[in-house]
Amino acid sequence: MQLFLMRHGEAGYQAHSDRERTLTDTGRYHTSVMSNWLGKSVVEFDLVLVSPYLRAQQSWQEVSKHFPEPRKWLTLDELVPSGDPSTAAALTVAYAEQFKADKVLVIAHMPLLGYMVSELVAGIEPPLFATSGVTLIDKHCEPASLIWQHAPHSIS
Repeated sequence: MQLFLMRHGEAGYQAHSDRERTLTDTGRYHTSVMSNWLGKSVVEFDLVLVSPYLRAQQSWQEVSKHFPEPRKWLTLDELVPSGDPSTAAALTVAYAEQFKADKVLVIAHMPLLGYMVSELVAGIEPPLFATSGVTLIDKHCEPASLIWQHAPHSIS
C-alpha cells in the first residue's frame, strides 16, 4: 500500500479553540497546488482518513476537488495534533487492510505526522511537514520505506 501523509494547509489563529482554526487563503491555495501536483501521479485514493479539526476537514475539501470520490473516507478522532502516533499509525494500516485500500491519504497535523513516519518506517527520525506538505510511504514490502516528501514551495 502507498500511504500519503499530508499536513493541513496554513491556518489562521482567529478562533475560539485550536480545533476551530480555519484555512487562510494561502492555505487553500497551497493545498490546491499540492493536489494538482499529486494528481499527476495519483489517479485516485481508495481510502482517506482525516482529522476532525476544521483546518484538516477544509484541506480535505480542497483536495477532494482534484480527485474522484474515494471508496471510503473517515474522520478519525485519533488524528489530532496531540494524538498517539503508534495508535494513529496502527489504525491507518488497519483501516487500509479492512477496506483493501492500496492508495491511502491521511490529512492531519504536526507533530503527529512526523511521529507517524517514525512509527511506519524503521530508523527514520520524525521529519517536519510544511503546511500542505505531503510524504509518501511505500508499504508494499517490509520494511516500509519513505519514498519522497514535498511541500508547495518545492514543487513550484
